[in-house]
Amino acid sequence: MGTRPRFDLAGKAVGLLVQRLLKLPPATSRDVTVERDLRIPTHDGRTLLATHWAPADPASDAPTAVVRTPYGRSGPLDWLYGRALAERGLHVLTVSCRGTFGSDGDFRAMRHEREDGLSTLRWLADQPWGGDVVLTGSSYLGYTQWAIAAEAPVRVKAMVPHVTSSRLALAFLRPDRFEVETLLGWSVSTATQERPGALWRAVLGIGRKRVQRAMSTLPLVDADTAALGHTWPFYQECLHHDQDDPYWKNEDHSPSVGDVTVPVSSIAGWYDIFLADQLRDFQVLRAAGRDAHLTVGPWWHGHTGGMAAVLGDTVGWAAAHARGTEPPRKPPVRLFVMGVGEWRDFDEWPPTGYTSRRWHLAPGGGLRQAPGTQAPPTSFTYDPAEPTPSLGGPKLESRGAGPVDNRELEARDDVLVFTSAVLDADVEVIGEVTAEVWIRADRPSCDLFVRLCDVDERGRSLNICDDLVKVRPDGVTKVTVELSPTAHVFRRGHRLRVQVSAGAFPRFARNLGDGGPSHTATEPRKTAVEVFHDADHPSAVLLPQK
Repeated sequence: MGTRPRFDLAGKAVGLLVQRLLKLPPATSRDVTVERDLRIPTHDGRTLLATHWAPADPASDAPTAVVRTPYGRSGPLDWLYGRALAERGLHVLTVSCRGTFGSDGDFRAMRHEREDGLSTLRWLADQPWGGDVVLTGSSYLGYTQWAIAAEAPVRVKAMVPHVTSSRLALAFLRPDRFEVETLLGWSVSTATQERPGALWRAVLGIGRKRVQRAMSTLPLVDADTAALGHTWPFYQECLHHDQDDPYWKNEDHSPSVGDVTVPVSSIAGWYDIFLADQLRDFQVLRAAGRDAHLTVGPWWHGHTGGMAAVLGDTVGWAAAHARGTEPPRKPPVRLFVMGVGEWRDFDEWPPTGYTSRRWHLAPGGGLRQAPGTQAPPTSFTYDPAEPTPSLGGPKLESRGAGPVDNRELEARDDVLVFTSAVLDADVEVIGEVTAEVWIRADRPSCDLFVRLCDVDERGRSLNICDDLVKVRPDGVTKVTVELSPTAHVFRRGHRLRVQVSAGAFPRFARNLGDGGPSHTATEPRKTAVEVFHDADHPSAVLLPQK
């Protein structure tokens, strides 16, 4: 299909709306051109379809932003990448991943992104407008960057991965633990996204209740059938192969991160589902001496603030690298410090100058810096038939994500709460947060969920960071939970709070307590859990404090 100018008023209005919504730099021109359904040959004889956006009168040194996506090349992607970047002087090539939206083959998540990405760059090198290249995009679009980054040709001058990581879905596949909300939700979304009206159904939440019901299916291996009416390959692969399985060897690009020589600006969010992995990717780059930068904002996966940041860095920092001009100055690490609402610059992650300090769980629901004395454990019962719900925090879907008031959750009998005295001075916490909790359970397997919250003067309890681990108790057992990293100031007059429970459903699949594989279990069994907090078992959360 040929090039045609896009001088339409509707398109210009969309461009202006996106600029205002995301607070983007002003457009250099609202006049753009577009070529649709370009055909890109792959190494194995398949064809990928692509769209080329460009300024109507591009500069001779205009770089090309490559965006590879399984989500289609129209609608939001047109506005957020195609038009928005073309209006700011870049060529933009958006490519549909194999098996999606007209591209040949079957879509197998993560499976073909390295080979198809390199094929795309070879094709682009032969185009008269190709020029130098920047890679950009969010989530799966960011993973497609990592898939080719270590082998990228010299024409690739910069990359801007946003809310993503070099191993993507493997982050959710820890042994014996399954993040069903993310993995089933994404499976259903990608399985149905090309049906008529799929975008509006997603926006309006049509079908959401069916998927939520499916997350309760037993055995878990049948949940995709309950949601879709048939099995879905990616969901089944995730159930049967954890992140340590050699099955994923070709899809895990984390071993090659240190070999990436392309300058990288990583954009992350404190409540994003990929945060921990994205921080590790950055640390590997820095340890290898690479040109790497990190920005972490108060964002979750679909937050517009993060989208604005990735587009801003693509237009400014990355495009400058591609043009051979001096890029805007970026500190190695830029963090939004929650609680005080300010951006701060650092030289590394985690920042130096913070010391891990223990806040001990105490009898009667206290949280204090002094270790406990002799006291009986505090107990609760977890019932997978009435599971402890997940609330806020990292979610794939924006609805309900991020910091929320936890008081309703904390009122449940299956959630233990440990709260400090009112703070007489600010407590600044920046870095990796860990919990060490001593427990005993009466089943061969249970989960332990730990969450750190900030309680304000009105009693609102806002979640800051958390995580869940699978436990196979052997008597009184010390369990270490690495909570998600954070940067937060607990203000004077506030209180720190730690939640301890045995589940967070549907974010994490229920532990039915039988000790067997979670995807085949069918019989829910209650689990009695005791949490110890005495001198011999000093359960605590360890906070990196100034």
